[in-house]
Amino acid sequence: MSRKITDVAAAVLLRADGSFLLAQRPEGKAYAGYWEFPGGKVEPDETTYQALCRELHEELGITVSCAHPWLTRIFTYPHATVKLHFFRVYEWQGEPQGLEQQRLSWQSFPQLSVAPVLPANAPILSALQLPPLYAISHAAELGTDAFLLRLEIALQRGLRLLQVRESHLSASDMLEFTQKVVDLSHKHSARVLINSDAALAKQVGADGLHLSGRQLHACSSRPDFDLCSASCHSAEELRVAGALGLDFAMLSPVLPTLSHPGAAHLGWDKFSNCINDTTLPVYALGGLVAGDMAIALAHGAHGIALMRQAW
Repeated sequence: MSRKITDVAAAVLLRADGSFLLAQRPEGKAYAGYWEFPGGKVEPDETTYQALCRELHEELGITVSCAHPWLTRIFTYPHATVKLHFFRVYEWQGEPQGLEQQRLSWQSFPQLSVAPVLPANAPILSALQLPPLYAISHAAELGTDAFLLRLEIALQRGLRLLQVRESHLSASDMLEFTQKVVDLSHKHSARVLINSDAALAKQVGADGLHLSGRQLHACSSRPDFDLCSASCHSAEELRVAGALGLDFAMLSPVLPTLSHPGAAHLGWDKFSNCINDTTLPVYALGGLVAGDMAIALAHGAHGIALMRQAW
């Protein structure tokens, strides 16, 4: 007999400095002493957002001003199976207090100062370390030398995640160019994924591999890289990426693009529907500019992916 799934609203409270709030489960509760993101069960007459607001007011004494849906995880504990609906909470009124005798702690990466953390929250902690911008290389239009100059500027300004995708280069030129990108990026603690070419990614010491849609469907297991992502165009492809245990995905095209004028695009409402209940962070891609970050976050995206506009 299948176990009933309990819906839970969970809050990732984020301060401007990037720190986030964890709460310790008090004595008398299952997994007492473990740390988790605050939240609680969704009542039958509530939406997940309403439950989030109620729980944070009851547990922490705060009033939510700005929160966006983010990730969904189903996790089975010995005592219950829960469906966790995570929201990123950016603004609230009041100072969080442990109104149910739970300890609170603001945490930052790279190293947490509290332990243990509930097992269901481990993927959420990994996702939190992904920056809001995922940049895609554009040397085909700029030229490799000009691109490397712009890359250095972007890294100095805080770019921390990028993908190398340059199908126009010969194998030898691609190797030389990609090695320069990886070396330069690593000097600034940025992570680099290589599009489609696992052998090249290994050769240049890249941080990960980005799968094309065709490769995604051909995959039977997660590639052996620290970071793995994929290009997706539908909710079904996002489910495939999630089932493989990838770290994140790009969903496109959200808006009309210069490279494919007149082609069909998702629009923000369909984008939001596609990523509803997704288990992995999703970057919005296609026809976007840096100023679209706020609307992307409001529709549940982890952030945005940019090619021309990133440089």
